Amino acid sequence: MDEKERKQVISPLSTESLQQNGKTVYYIRSVTSTVFGVSAGILGLESYYGFLFYFGGTVFVSFLLFGLLARGRPGEYFTSANDVWTSNALTGLSSFVLTWTLFYGLVDA
Repeated sequence: MDEKERKQVISPLSTESLQQNGKTVYYIRSVTSTVFGVSAGILGLESYYGFLFYFGGTVFVSFLLFGLLARGRPGEYFTSANDVWTSNALTGLSSFVLTWTLFYGLVDA
């Protein structure tokens, strides 16, 4: 039995826990993308600066998810360690753009 099989026998991942962890990451990314959109609109960011703000914020949130939510060991909470970094990273882009343009228009008007 190799090391990976031994870990699965000692502490198996339950499907319900994996689904709940995925929902939590999705919720966090959705809320933070909306907050980033509001912030970018209030700051008056335009064009590439707004998108760079979003992607920078997404990377920051990924670091927080890795450090706080997964406690530096994402393999214990997700099927893959990459799930913390890539899972749902672009799903909040539409809500970011929506709130960005809304608040930009409200502040600029």
